[in-house]
Amino acid sequence: MRHRYRDPNRPALRRGFTLIESALATVIIGTGVLAMVAAQQTFHRQNEWAQRSANAMRLAGEIRELTLNMPPHDPVTGVEFWGPEPNEILVDDWDDIDDFDAAVFSFDLGNGPITAMRSPFEAMPGWAQRIFVSNVDPFDIGVTVPQGTSEMIRVEVIVEYQGPTDLEPAEITRLVWIQPR
Repeated sequence: MRHRYRDPNRPALRRGFTLIESALATVIIGTGVLAMVAAQQTFHRQNEWAQRSANAMRLAGEIRELTLNMPPHDPVTGVEFWGPEPNEILVDDWDDIDDFDAAVFSFDLGNGPITAMRSPFEAMPGWAQRIFVSNVDPFDIGVTVPQGTSEMIRVEVIVEYQGPTDLEPAEITRLVWIQPR
């Protein structure tokens, strides 16, 4: 049996990690963990935006569905009154599209936002539906004409949201359509 001896000029065999290798591994792993946390935060922000966008499109669609089969002007008074007629006090009384001009339905006001069945959504704080109705030139729908002078009506619904920490409401979506007579 041979006896092994160690040459004093030759370095000893290492077992384990050096301090520099351990520090470098810690930095690499830490960077990876921070990148995963940042990606998770980005995901949550995008998910929140997607939820708000979907809610806003739903609220705008509710107004479109509500007004879809309504005449542009009151069947009795015609274009004499733009907006709600004097005897139309409640939203349930509104029977034509021009009644909705300049209407605002908001949780904060206590009257909305509203569904296509004219009832307010129960728990949607911070949300508002703003509706603007105008007559447009039938040959150029980008041109607004005096109220009651055209067969074409443009309806614009702006849906806004104001979160608990927001100073003012932000427009989330806008839905515009043309409704012929």
